[in-house]
Amino acid sequence: MTRPRVAKFVQFVIALCFCAAVYLCPAYSQEKEIQWSEREKPIVEQIRGLRKLPDDIRPQTTKNLALQIRQLPPDPNRLTLAIALANRATEGDPGHDVLQEVATTLAAALRERPAPDEDGRPGDPYLELAQLVRYEHVETTLDAPPLAAAMKILAAEDNDRQSADFTLTDLDGTPHRLKDLHGKVVLVNFWATWCSPCRKEMPDLEELSHRFKDQGFVILSISDEDAGKVKPFIADQHFSYPVLLDPGGKVAERFHVHGIPKTFVYDRDGKLVSQSIDMRTRQQFLAMLSQAGLH
Repeated sequence: MTRPRVAKFVQFVIALCFCAAVYLCPAYSQEKEIQWSEREKPIVEQIRGLRKLPDDIRPQTTKNLALQIRQLPPDPNRLTLAIALANRATEGDPGHDVLQEVATTLAAALRERPAPDEDGRPGDPYLELAQLVRYEHVETTLDAPPLAAAMKILAAEDNDRQSADFTLTDLDGTPHRLKDLHGKVVLVNFWATWCSPCRKEMPDLEELSHRFKDQGFVILSISDEDAGKVKPFIADQHFSYPVLLDPGGKVAERFHVHGIPKTFVYDRDGKLVSQSIDMRTRQQFLAMLSQAGLH
């Protein structure tokens, strides 16, 4: 699994305990610790604490943070905060209007301080915004060539996922091949034992596996960890759907998985019909499955 780049700037984002991996341009790394203003410090602390908030409070807090970041005076830290919030906001279901505010804040920060290209690719803040637009269906008025390039990259990655195939072995030693499941609705979920948002959504996956098992629904849950870590966890939690091992993360790489949890749904014809960029709630999973004909 690709890990966040090691830089002072990224270390701050890691400190926010993101499970979905964060990729930020080295150009934003700093030789010393970030100096937060008095107005920025409360925002930093609130972003750090978002995951601890109850689900009914978190959306409004996220929206308020987006608005507060937009109201900050021009400063390089504003882009730092906008990216951090965008990464955390997609966990669960904050609502479309909240994600729209988050995307608007990130776009405003990029207008103020455009991110440079990295290794011939658009800067990762543009890829973050592109994901919100493509997969969370928000809108942006940002008209920037790097954003257009990022949208093309995501489209190409989806084409790769559509044609991807794999054969992996589950915890009992049984092989599973994706293409052999033609005629079934298949949910492919990438996760890890250390990922708290992954753990949070797994009981919902278990419930859904039982709910739709008679309708030809299959979950393939993929971890790149050692069996010694995965087996005890699954046994303790009593999850019954297939858990596959992906040594070295080769299948995750084929699916362009840069952060977890990440979920893809294929319909009975093998068409990729929906995907998530982060943790999903039960209702969000149901909406994804409905696009494959399960109700």
